[in-house]
Amino acid sequence: MPGGMGGGEPPIRGGIPGGRPPGAALSLRAFRCWLTTYRRLWRSSVWSSFLGPVFYLAAMGYGLGSLVDKNGTASLGGVPYVVFVAPAILAFQAMNTGISNASFPVYSSVHWSRIYLAAQATQLRPADIYRGHVMFITMRVAMNSACFIVVMAAFGTIRSAWAALLLPVAALTGLAFAAPVAAWSVTLDKDYPMNYVFRFGAVPMMLFSGTFFPVSRLPGWLQPVAYATPLWHAVALCRGLSLGIGLSAWSVAAHVGYLAAIAAAGLWAGSVTYRRRLYV
Repeated sequence: MPGGMGGGEPPIRGGIPGGRPPGAALSLRAFRCWLTTYRRLWRSSVWSSFLGPVFYLAAMGYGLGSLVDKNGTASLGGVPYVVFVAPAILAFQAMNTGISNASFPVYSSVHWSRIYLAAQATQLRPADIYRGHVMFITMRVAMNSACFIVVMAAFGTIRSAWAALLLPVAALTGLAFAAPVAAWSVTLDKDYPMNYVFRFGAVPMMLFSGTFFPVSRLPGWLQPVAYATPLWHAVALCRGLSLGIGLSAWSVAAHVGYLAAIAAAGLWAGSVTYRRRLYV
């Protein structure tokens, strides 16, 4: 009826029946929730974001690098070891940040802090909760990676203007690991399986994905396995951008496409697992 009396459809506000905001707006609300929480913690993370890269590059780049450089750097493309390893450590750090923030924090949001359960009492849908958290994790990856890139520049390890693209590549790397790990972590009823992700996933990839030495140094049967890992694609892309060599338009498209496909698959899986876990 004209006066809004009687039965009929609910009022439409913002173009959504019943007044529910669009999905992007709801995901942004979930993201802001994590920002509010992070406001209490950001000071403690700033120092680790800067000191971590300094320690890594000092120990691996200059400590171990001084021994490597004495024996020649032909297998490294003729560059000092610190220049070779710095962009790879950037990729590894992006992976590690993504996994770390998508494992125990996600489990905690269901079982300990119960942030997800509180979010269920709002307009947020499971997919909104998931996307908002992944947005925050990607922001954390980007922040840490920006700090690392600044340290790389201070150490003189950047040799190409293409290094301006290192930040979005690092963010994509973190997302490619965070999205599927979060989709899996939300399904867990115990926390110990998350240790396996680091022990049997992150650490082996760090050692055998060309981070500290060329993949060509691995046994022939193991090289295809290394090339299939997401971290190798991230390392090859970051190293090529930092050095300005070893990349073509086709290889860049292949590396980016590989990481983007994993991220997309993780986002799809998360929309399913979060709905199964949080839908009431």
